[in-house]
Amino acid sequence: MISTELKTTIQGAYSRFLEAKSLKPRYGQRLMIAEIAKVLGDIDTDDEGRRSGDPAIVAVEAGTGTGKTVAYSLAAIPTAKAAGKRLVIATATVALQEQIVYKDLPDLMRNSGLNFTFALAKGRGRYMCLSKLDMLLQEGHAQTATAQLFEEEGFKIEVDEASQKLFTSMIEKLAGNKWDGDRDSWSTALEDADWARLTTDHSQCTNRHCPNFGQCAFYKAREGMGKVDVIVTNHDMVLADLALGGGAVLPDPRDTIYVFDEGHHLPDKAIGHFAHYTRLRSTADWLETTAKNLTKLLAQHPLPGDLGKLIEQVPELAREIKTQQQFMFTACEQVADFKPGEDVEGRERPRHRFVGGVIPEHMREMGVELKKGFARLTDLFTRLTELLKEGMDGEVNIGIASNQAEEWYPLFGSLLSRSSGNWELWVAFTAEDPEDNPPMARWLTLAESGSLFDIEVNASPILAAEMLRRNLWNVAYGALVTSATLTALGTFDRFRMRAGLPKKAVTAVVPSPFHHADAGVLRVPDLKADPRDAPAHTAAIIRDLPQLVEGSRGTLVLFSSRKQMQDVFDGLDRDWRKQVFIQGNLSKQETLNKHKARVDGGDSSVLFGLASFAEGVDLPGAYCEHVVIAKIPFSVPDDPVEAALAEWIEARGGNPFMEISVPDASLKLVQACGRLLRTEEDRGTITLLDRRLVTQRYGKAILNALPPFRREIS
Repeated sequence: MISTELKTTIQGAYSRFLEAKSLKPRYGQRLMIAEIAKVLGDIDTDDEGRRSGDPAIVAVEAGTGTGKTVAYSLAAIPTAKAAGKRLVIATATVALQEQIVYKDLPDLMRNSGLNFTFALAKGRGRYMCLSKLDMLLQEGHAQTATAQLFEEEGFKIEVDEASQKLFTSMIEKLAGNKWDGDRDSWSTALEDADWARLTTDHSQCTNRHCPNFGQCAFYKAREGMGKVDVIVTNHDMVLADLALGGGAVLPDPRDTIYVFDEGHHLPDKAIGHFAHYTRLRSTADWLETTAKNLTKLLAQHPLPGDLGKLIEQVPELAREIKTQQQFMFTACEQVADFKPGEDVEGRERPRHRFVGGVIPEHMREMGVELKKGFARLTDLFTRLTELLKEGMDGEVNIGIASNQAEEWYPLFGSLLSRSSGNWELWVAFTAEDPEDNPPMARWLTLAESGSLFDIEVNASPILAAEMLRRNLWNVAYGALVTSATLTALGTFDRFRMRAGLPKKAVTAVVPSPFHHADAGVLRVPDLKADPRDAPAHTAAIIRDLPQLVEGSRGTLVLFSSRKQMQDVFDGLDRDWRKQVFIQGNLSKQETLNKHKARVDGGDSSVLFGLASFAEGVDLPGAYCEHVVIAKIPFSVPDDPVEAALAEWIEARGGNPFMEISVPDASLKLVQACGRLLRTEEDRGTITLLDRRLVTQRYGKAILNALPPFRREIS
């Protein structure tokens, strides 16, 4: 049982919080606090304070407006402190991460009487590397000779005037303590290309050997993390830490309570972490360049001892692997029948998928040769970086001065990281899949590479369940997963399967404070066109859309395919089109800002968007009074990971359409409907232009899982 003391602390903090802010308790919020406290406050421990019983996992679906952050913080912070554990709150988006750190937690501290410390943890890529900035500002005089050999690796030295200005102002602001080196706190938006030159990754970082280590923005931020009660980070950082065995960057999982907000993203994020790809042509070019560069390097520097011996072996080996890459390229060209298809963002990605994840034997043999080649290359680069590390210490004479070792280390580190990435891909591509487990999805994608085309080789797990079970749920002291959409068709079955939740995990749905039936109406008009007949359905939308959305100030129209979105736009009357903003012409944020500005100016505005506009877009009040959904958002049938999962379920006697397609579509539709009501004052209409909701048996199940709006079905 949860201790009386802990119960009193949580209840007291909630009462004080409500009173200080003159709020009424929300039923769903109270329920959520109770569910979390019950599971996380009642964990059996051994003499060392480690969890001794079953995994302590709770999953709570809480609709928009519940006040999730307040609920889980009030329950989990006192619980973690009472157990002597750290709390890690992980979100899927930077926007929510920042809202929690800069708004929600300070607000809670001020008003609840709880006393705790917190910090934001970001990956190294969000911080500026002072050594790189120095190098760019000196225009790399000292480093030019070596670094130019490695221009491919992003060590570009030429600095144009605008960049020179930017870099100088960065150095000045750092020196005057007016900037902390964090990309997100720089006053203006930074282009990805500019930022890439300023940041580093762990393979290139010389760590304590770096002359700027004492001023390093990343290590300063990490130091602050060691002492706080609550760490706010993102799913990727938690997964990266778990992949390193846990406790590498974040606290040890056995001493951590995790909160995964926006938790419905966790399974896909986990798959992404264990997916690998390489491009054959560009990797062959990289191998050739590396061979040339290192031959040049040896000609410029007579290198004694092991350093020279190891570098000497690289060019020949790189060219050997390059030849094998070319054989593989030819084999892929012969085997592949590239079918046109779109990815989730509607970009055209022609692909060839290997059915059941099984690749032809002759390709597997070539892949094994590539795996061996990259294993040898990775081993050489590993030994070289270790040697350079010793050289930086200055304790061992490796034949070059310690400052030169320090200059070479990031260059060889980047070669090591690219080589090991290729090795991991060929390991996954050629692995034998265990019989009882889901196989790897394996496929080829046609990619552009300048004026030539390239072939991308991909291998990805199709379920993250086993990895999450092994590395997270079974190890963590305790964990909460929460989101507005964890159930599909009214059950947690879909999430349990994809996230590998333990059998005894507690699940709960808490009600949203919105009165859907009073606030909104859900319409299913009869367009007299079947969505499966794309041309007829598109023509019907073009015909009826202007009339359907008349009278709404802000309208969001959501499509499942970029082609249909573009075709509808092109078919509309030219004058009517003037009020439409279509996704893809500007950045997402700019599109939303222009839409809001038009509504603020008293005009009607219509947004056309794809999947990324159906989730996480916040348009309260007049900005979105009408959501039109073109059709049930079934997954693109050519997504290779989903197709491989469907195949596996079918092979085991299941029905992939009912087990995957329908629950997934139901979940996406609920998310899309979630765009309408963002505050308790919002009112509006949802129009679904897909009669299958009422004509098909599965459609009725999807319809019944939607929020309880008033229905008008013609």
